[in-house]
Amino acid sequence: MLNEQAALIETQLPGLRRFARALVRGDGERADDLVQDGIERALAHWHRRRPEGNFRGWLYTIVYNRFVTGEHMRRRHGQIPLAEASEAELPPIDGGQYAALHYRDFLRAFRTLPENQRSVMRLIAVEGLSYQQVARVLGVPIGTVMSRLSRARERLRRHMWGEAGAGRGSSIPAAGSAAAARCPKT
Repeated sequence: MLNEQAALIETQLPGLRRFARALVRGDGERADDLVQDGIERALAHWHRRRPEGNFRGWLYTIVYNRFVTGEHMRRRHGQIPLAEASEAELPPIDGGQYAALHYRDFLRAFRTLPENQRSVMRLIAVEGLSYQQVARVLGVPIGTVMSRLSRARERLRRHMWGEAGAGRGSSIPAAGSAAAARCPKT
């Protein structure tokens, strides 16, 4: 039984670590502690797991809920983490490489998103979860997931392209559109 549990959990560790690291904004130690805490909780409550349910979603939900609880505790005790990452955490820039600057700007924009929008984007874009799975993990309706994702994309678009070019009816083509394919890469 224990080997079965370990094997199931082990397959999810890389994704859980990425998710936890994103939640704690790159703090590796806190991310590892969060994953360990989540796994301990999962093992302690293994009997509550639904065998026919989504195991991956169940683990992500536990880790996310442990994060939320920890953040409430930190705020209550006045230990609010810094909102911005230090310059040392950003990717290095090699003499005039536009891609590196663009990536740096994207990371900065991503860090300015509210936590609920960052979590939705991370689970969908990086972890590959469906909207329905994300809704279960975060404990919100699927419409809320779609709304948060839409708002996050719009905020990122505004940050990356500037306020003037990001609103509805913008002259900036959507990624993947025929117009975007014709636009030169800058």
